[in-house]
Amino acid sequence: MRHESARTGSALSRAKDRGRQLLAPVATRVGLAPAGAADGHEVSQILADGAFAEKIATLAEDLGRPEREVAAEAGAHLREMSATHSAGTGAAFRRFSQWLARAHDVYVDEDSIARLRALDRQHSLLFLFSHRSYLDGALVPEVVSAGRMSTPFTFGGANLNFFPMGSIASRSGVIFIKRSTSDIPVYRQALRSYIAQLLKNRSNLAWSIEGGRTRTGKLRPPAFGIMRYVADAVCETEGVDALIVPVSIVYDQLHEVSMMTSEAKGAQKRPEDLRWLYKFAREQGNRLGRAYVDFGEPISLAERMAELRADEAAAPYAIERIALESCHRINRATPVTATAIVSMAILGEDRALSLAQVQATVAPIAGYLEERGWRVAGAFNLRERETLRRTLQELVASGVLVAYDGGTETVWRIAPDKHLVAAFYRNTAIHVFVDRAIGELALLAAAESDSGDIVAVAEAEALRLRELLKFDFFFAGRHEFGADIDAELRRVADPTGNRRKADTAELRARLETTRPHVAHLVLRPFLDAYHVVADRLADLDVPFSEAEFLDDCVAVGQQWALQGRITSDESVTLELFKTALRLADHRGLLDPETPDLDKLRHGFADEIAQTTARIDTIAEFHRAGRA
Repeated sequence: MRHESARTGSALSRAKDRGRQLLAPVATRVGLAPAGAADGHEVSQILADGAFAEKIATLAEDLGRPEREVAAEAGAHLREMSATHSAGTGAAFRRFSQWLARAHDVYVDEDSIARLRALDRQHSLLFLFSHRSYLDGALVPEVVSAGRMSTPFTFGGANLNFFPMGSIASRSGVIFIKRSTSDIPVYRQALRSYIAQLLKNRSNLAWSIEGGRTRTGKLRPPAFGIMRYVADAVCETEGVDALIVPVSIVYDQLHEVSMMTSEAKGAQKRPEDLRWLYKFAREQGNRLGRAYVDFGEPISLAERMAELRADEAAAPYAIERIALESCHRINRATPVTATAIVSMAILGEDRALSLAQVQATVAPIAGYLEERGWRVAGAFNLRERETLRRTLQELVASGVLVAYDGGTETVWRIAPDKHLVAAFYRNTAIHVFVDRAIGELALLAAAESDSGDIVAVAEAEALRLRELLKFDFFFAGRHEFGADIDAELRRVADPTGNRRKADTAELRARLETTRPHVAHLVLRPFLDAYHVVADRLADLDVPFSEAEFLDDCVAVGQQWALQGRITSDESVTLELFKTALRLADHRGLLDPETPDLDKLRHGFADEIAQTTARIDTIAEFHRAGRA
């Protein structure tokens, strides 16, 4: 299935006029009333439900507030979040969304759509999508509706509920919700009841599993709020089930990336308003290739919850496990783009590359993808010169790369201040190579060991790295992960059961000559950020303050980048530092009451330093191979 958005000129006046033309009839039709001002069908059902009244009475008692007051507040929240599918408004809003996405042609797997169409007749479908662009929330309902399925209600942040778009979007199925509700218990109850009613009505739902757009290109850790409410509704309501449908959305390029990478470095996020929408819409007039929407294997929420709740150890973490499994399946469904692979190739070098050199660098990566059977978006052949040439030219046109053609052949390199943009594109494919990178480091650890049992050492090291990286990457369950790592080990060194006593020198030689080497391309940016955080924690002699600590990490990180102690300033971002802090907190390294805290912090720093040293060795293998 292929959707091609209409092409318009990028001139400011044309974008402005076209936007007004598309919005004007919608605004007239809805009268520009506040979003959710009219009760939707679900709100009327909830307000007439005696069970809801009982919950409000109990909540009022718990809060020590008058029941009438709590009921009025709950009703106001319900009306605020209420959304409908108005045929006229929805059609106009859909045309506006198509126009807004005109920078891309959208490609969807028809086989997946056909399978989902059959499931749509029997279940509520929960479309959990990756979030790389503001366009995502419009693309998913469009693709679902075009696939002749029930158009989902889509959850969006209340920050997007601005005049006049809020009124229009809410009548096109967008449910605007507050991002922080910890101190609004009545709002939480209203949202819980609203979601439950939608599922009772067998509506489809859609939302970003990450809760917000990624600033790095790879999936962010999942947000659990909506998932908890959905799971509660499924578990508490007889006869209600829903299927989680993981949705991958990836783009050749995006106009937003420069802005997002600036935010990752600490720049202030611009508030969404009409002026912001105008600027965003104007940018979309410049073509940027394709968007690819793919669907992962569905998960029965009722069945999965029952399985996890039957396991006493897993039951308290059921929601977290389902969310992580959903993210893993999104990654499994995400194809690699030519943009991602070319960005990976050039980022891995410290020099400009000719087309022949790009082709030579990409070839072993393409071979690895073929061996894994991993899809390339658009079915492009990454070995073909013309595919690579076109991708290089597109990256030059968008300012990510610069080309020099004053010599005997054209060469390409990353443009000044565009390293993070190229890294964003590389990271859209990084999940494909994480197991390979871990396998390389695990085998190197085995080659450095005097144990003699390379399989045991490599497997133990792989599990250590899985634990170290679990806040940045989504791994399969331990059994499946073990099988995946075993496959990677065999690809490099073939450590079969009969070769557990392999010679370590032979193993190192095999690792040195294997292709491709990816650990330095995939893991180095993250481990460098961990290294900065671990170093600053080991040196910390005052009470921990997150804001002050992060400022210190940024300052020291910039110093290390200038000194070459870390490979680039890609690692000097708040996004990566905060993830490293989550790991440190998980290990008790931020709690002043943790026994032997200073020793543990120094041990953490030593562990990261040893891991980055092995990544340096893999990078040396790569450089030796290209010479």
